[in-house]
Amino acid sequence: MEENISEVDLAYQILSAAGKDNPIYFKNLIRQVIEKKNIAVQNEAVTISEIYTMINMDSRFQHAGDGFWGLTDWYPPETKRSRATTKTAAKTS
Repeated sequence: MEENISEVDLAYQILSAAGKDNPIYFKNLIRQVIEKKNIAVQNEAVTISEIYTMINMDSRFQHAGDGFWGLTDWYPPETKRSRATTKTAAKTS
């Protein structure tokens, strides 16, 4: 069943099942997608980069900081898509 849906839809399902308080580190999330879709990987770094790019471009996903991703629905509107920028700005101050 997982083989018939897109990588980003599967990532969305994985995060939904994990729950609001459980953002997932991007490499772990993508490795779960690869495993569930049974993707043949010749170069893991390239495959991770490709799927990461798709997730990053999908507005359903929210960077939760330090490489972790959650779902946009988990966060209040004022923190959506700006949360990582705020954390980065705070670290550089």
